Amino acid sequence: MYRNFLSVGGFTALSRLTGFARDLMIGAVMGVGPLADAFVVALRLPNQFRAIFGEGAFNSAYVPTYSRVLVAQGREAANRLASRVFTLLLVSQVVLLVAALVYTNALVALIAPGFSEHPDKFALAVGMTRITFPYLAFITLATLHSGTLNANGYFSAAAFAPVLLNLFVVGFLALAFLFPNAGVAACWGVFVSGIAQLALLMAEARRRGVLERLAVPRLDPDVKQFFAALGPAVIGSAGQQIAILADTILASLLPNSANSSMYYAERLYQLPLGVIGVAAGTVLLPEMSRRLAVGDVGGAAAAQNRSIALTFALAAPFFVAFLVLPEETMRGAFLRGAFTAQAAHGSAAVLAAYGLGLAPMVLIRSAVASFQSRGDTTTPMLCFFAGLAVNLALKLALYQPMGPAGLALATAAGAWINFALLIALGMRRRWFAPDKRLIENIAIAAFAAGAASFAAPFCFLAADHYLGRLPLLRNELDIVVVGLLAFVVYAIVYVLGALAFGRSARKQLL
Repeated sequence: MYRNFLSVGGFTALSRLTGFARDLMIGAVMGVGPLADAFVVALRLPNQFRAIFGEGAFNSAYVPTYSRVLVAQGREAANRLASRVFTLLLVSQVVLLVAALVYTNALVALIAPGFSEHPDKFALAVGMTRITFPYLAFITLATLHSGTLNANGYFSAAAFAPVLLNLFVVGFLALAFLFPNAGVAACWGVFVSGIAQLALLMAEARRRGVLERLAVPRLDPDVKQFFAALGPAVIGSAGQQIAILADTILASLLPNSANSSMYYAERLYQLPLGVIGVAAGTVLLPEMSRRLAVGDVGGAAAAQNRSIALTFALAAPFFVAFLVLPEETMRGAFLRGAFTAQAAHGSAAVLAAYGLGLAPMVLIRSAVASFQSRGDTTTPMLCFFAGLAVNLALKLALYQPMGPAGLALATAAGAWINFALLIALGMRRRWFAPDKRLIENIAIAAFAAGAASFAAPFCFLAADHYLGRLPLLRNELDIVVVGLLAFVVYAIVYVLGALAFGRSARKQLL
């Protein structure tokens, strides 16, 4: 499992790093303001539908179903299931795309009602959305191929594919002088990247002998089982997008730049979620599904405990950066070009609020595997909606007095409710069994993160003293040096803690 985790985590890290480079370029070229706000909305619309109908809901229903068919009935039956689902998915995406292109104005008005008071920004968002929306069809079909490859133990191509989005957006931004504006250039980069990702995964699936084909859809027992799991998963994913949609709607009602301020903070917040949390969940779900399919309940529980321990240990340093040095992090990441010190200050408050919910968010994918690997997508849906109710209530209460930071704080609170319910219900059903090693490792990582938090401000003062006179790259070098020093403190304390606890804690990660 660790080899697959490192493979997925490595390529996901590459995706996030190239995504970070993409966002640096977007920040330098667009900054915050009407053009950036319009681009954020144009990018968010297809991404929200993708999260509902694509990887968010689809994988949680498809991978366990496919894995059970593969183990119980063999490769031919699994390929037949995949082909039938592929055909249904293709038809649904064509219908959705046609509807979206016809009703783009209404979609933009729904997701960003505040734009209606700024006709130029509204027109920009509509035009850009018509370019980006076909990306949804390409990436949803690519998600099917990713799920099939993952269920067969092939993770690398699917983990690498998102890198293409970042490379194409950067490439098209470099050619922005050929387009009406930089936002339109970036949108065409998104469009072309969808074609490239689908082509890559289809080629890999063909090479591995698992490429889906068009087939006459039939509601056989396996397809029915898939749809039985997909329904609650879609509802749960739709609920998650309601929370994101609420952020976009309420931010559009705030003064200009609120949407883009949230976007830049969210880019940093998504770094540990994508590199660590999603990578762990991507590997853990098929691992648990395969083990449970052959009756290895103990092995499935051990895999989950190891995944949670490793996820928390790797994510803990990010807690320090987001909660202790949010403004320094934003300045080091984005302060250049059109992205001003004032923009960094506004985004820093959002980042700190997001940081309060980083722990549950990065662990949710591992916690929800207790249910999804057993074909239960209803319980995670109900847990999410409990968190969503708290999230939406707090958004409405906090967005005016606290601005974008209040929206992020509400997201953090909802994540804690969702995660706590998943853990409690998993333990009650004995589907989640935290052992002594897991508890010890979490305690060690939390203590090490506390030590790094105490040391980080002193590290920053020392770094700023020596680097403050540099004419260039001062903010960038400040955060790099501070990050390295704080990580060294974290690593030393973590190792010492593991040695103090003895073999029990160390064995969890081996």
